[in-house]
Amino acid sequence: MRRFLHAPAASVAPRASVLNELIYGWGNESWSAMDEYLAACIQNALVANGPILECGSGLSTLVVGAIAKQQGLEHWVLEHSPEWAAKVQRHLDRYGIDSARVCVAPLKNYGEFDWYNPPVASLPDSFGLVICDGPPYWNKGGRFGLVPVLRSRLKAECVIVLDDAAREQERTIAKRWAIELGASCETLGTSKPYVKLTVCE
Repeated sequence: MRRFLHAPAASVAPRASVLNELIYGWGNESWSAMDEYLAACIQNALVANGPILECGSGLSTLVVGAIAKQQGLEHWVLEHSPEWAAKVQRHLDRYGIDSARVCVAPLKNYGEFDWYNPPVASLPDSFGLVICDGPPYWNKGGRFGLVPVLRSRLKAECVIVLDDAAREQERTIAKRWAIELGASCETLGTSKPYVKLTVCE
C-alpha cells in the first residue's frame, strides 16, 4: 500500500505488480476488485473532473480515496453493512486517507428496486466519477437504483464504472442507464469485464 501511495499512476503501468499484491494482501480475493477493474477505477480517478461517488466499499475505497486526497477531491462511499464499513474505515485511518467519507447507508425499498438510503442532502450537487460495485447483485433490482435515486447528480461528462459486466443483469442495467442518462456505453476488460458509461447530455 505504501508503494501505491508513493506513485498511484505507476500501479497501472504494464507489468506493474502493485495491484495484484494489493488484492492478495486485502485477503478478500473472491469479492475484491480484480486488477483490470481496479486499474480502471484508478485511471478514471486520476482524471476525474469532480467529486467521486463509490457504491460499495473495499480495496477500491483505499486506492481511489488516496487519489482523491492527492487531487483534492471529495470521495463519498455508500456501504450497507456497518461491519464492513468499519473494517474499511480502519484501513483508511491506518494509511491516513481522510478524503473518503464512508457512509453506512442501509438498503431501502423504492418499489421497483431496493438501493442505498444515501445522505442526499449532504452529497455534492454533481459527481465527476461513480464507481459502482454495490449493492450485492442478489438485492432486488441489483445496482439499478443508482440512476433513479441520484439522477440529478449525474451530469454531463460524469463517468460511471460498473463492475461485473460478465453478468447479464449488469449489462441490462448498463443499457437502461445509458438510455436514461443519454450516455455512451462500452464494455471493457477481458478476464473480468466492466462497463464504462459517460454521460453526454
